[in-house]
Amino acid sequence: MHPLLIPSLLLALSLPAQGDVIRIPVGQQGAGDIATPSRGATKTQVLERFGLADEEHPAVGQPPITRWDYRTFSVYFEGNRVINSVIHHQRASSLERDAQP
Repeated sequence: MHPLLIPSLLLALSLPAQGDVIRIPVGQQGAGDIATPSRGATKTQVLERFGLADEEHPAVGQPPITRWDYRTFSVYFEGNRVINSVIHHQRASSLERDAQP
């Protein structure tokens, strides 16, 4: 074995590791001012307030869960009632990315 192998390994392992910092804005989906249907609203109430969805997915599972996709959000129904509304992820503009700490 080479006489400098062990000291070289010890020196390499003792040096501090360096890496890049990656910032992931968890929980920042789109603008905060996007109105979405509230939990418990009926399909009729959602239609009256937000109009026809861009796409309606058929019911899946038991109990039947239906999804309506709008341009900026999706609405999930159990039967005739809203169980959740999810805002679609919007890529941050270059100005917004530069403003983040």
